[in-house]
Amino acid sequence: MYSVTKRIDFCYGHRLLDYDGVCKHPHGHNALAEIEVRTDNLDNRNMVCDFSDIKRVVKGWIDRELDHKMILRHDDPLVKPLQALGEPIFIVDSNPTVERIAKLIFDHAVSQALPVVRVKVWETPTAFAEYRGETR
Repeated sequence: MYSVTKRIDFCYGHRLLDYDGVCKHPHGHNALAEIEVRTDNLDNRNMVCDFSDIKRVVKGWIDRELDHKMILRHDDPLVKPLQALGEPIFIVDSNPTVERIAKLIFDHAVSQALPVVRVKVWETPTAFAEYRGETR
């Protein structure tokens, strides 16, 4: 089994509803995502996947959809005021935890036919969440 991992930096803001802690307030993170792609056989270039392909597919999507945006639950009272102000937001159906963000990135990579097996998102230098796909 071969694997490669690409790291992608991005920034985002969020808050958690129905949560009794400091993360119930709007705040931001300098995140680091690690995207692991795995295969049994190398391609004709002797690669699992070109790092530039991961960058184009995943970083391109992160830059368009998540980077420097407030990621908010669809029923967050901040959604409408921020939209009215023209502020950049990304709306999700459940609390925008780092676990949820890892799965969003994973799902996008899979939808673009990358053989991704794991996405780890570091929310802070000491805390991360990871989403792994089904075992092949």
